[in-house]
Amino acid sequence: MRIGLQVPSFTYPNGESQLGDTFAHIAEQAERAGFYSLWVMDHFFQIRGVGPAENAMLEGWSALAFAAGRTNRIRLGTMVTGVTYRHPGLLVKTATTLDVLSHGRAYFGIGAAWNEQEHHGLGVPFPPVAERFERLEETLQIALQMWAGDEQPFNGKHYQLERPLNSPRAVRRPHPPILIGGGGEQKTLRLVAQYADACNLFARMGDDVVRHKLDVLRGHCERLGRSYDAIEKTTLDTLRLSRDGADGTMTASAAVDYCGHLAEMGIDQAIFNMPNVSDPDVFDLIATEIAPHVDRIQVSGRA
Repeated sequence: MRIGLQVPSFTYPNGESQLGDTFAHIAEQAERAGFYSLWVMDHFFQIRGVGPAENAMLEGWSALAFAAGRTNRIRLGTMVTGVTYRHPGLLVKTATTLDVLSHGRAYFGIGAAWNEQEHHGLGVPFPPVAERFERLEETLQIALQMWAGDEQPFNGKHYQLERPLNSPRAVRRPHPPILIGGGGEQKTLRLVAQYADACNLFARMGDDVVRHKLDVLRGHCERLGRSYDAIEKTTLDTLRLSRDGADGTMTASAAVDYCGHLAEMGIDQAIFNMPNVSDPDVFDLIATEIAPHVDRIQVSGRA
């Protein structure tokens, strides 16, 4: 099994003047500690549930490019890019650039977008949900076409590309893995089965719901003739870690047990955000008491 780190907040105890240094340190420490992947949200305002909209929020792809320059092995992705934020041809170019400059470490995390406030705030059109899913599917088609090196015109309902040239080609072959975030059963998980290499579900939905979503994904795969096992299953959750497990936190051994529980459900990668991520002691715990043990956990259904 693998573990990933999501960084949803850039509000740190040492203030905005040190934000770049702090984020760089987090990326470096995450790699040293044994995290397989590093993720940032692709939002422009801070989201509800994390903090007020006015809190610091870095643009996701620029932040990942910065992190790529400070690391060597850790995989890098957005959790996840809203399809409405960028024209798909430019988005694929951006993701390819990250993949090339990081020597093949980019994930292509994408979803249908939801935060209406930041769309209106920054003047970005926010179409109805049905249209957003149409745009998401066309974007996935464009991404796969561009990564295949196919420069034929793309003529969709929402996007028209006369020559979808993408040079240089991505380092990761056949392309950076596509991760679609969300658990919508009729649209999102069908798109995962048809186009993606990975899915992401909220672990906080509960075990029964996660298992049900995976069963729905399996059903879509069967109908489309896609291998269910070829899709990486990931979850997103919050990990409040400490040495003693006080005040509602989790000890290292409990975290390992939790990862084992997720693996039994068929989860390949457990991605966590950590509210005390700027505390260096957290990474010591990950490096010495969590990552080595999680690495030995076998995912149910995997050889």
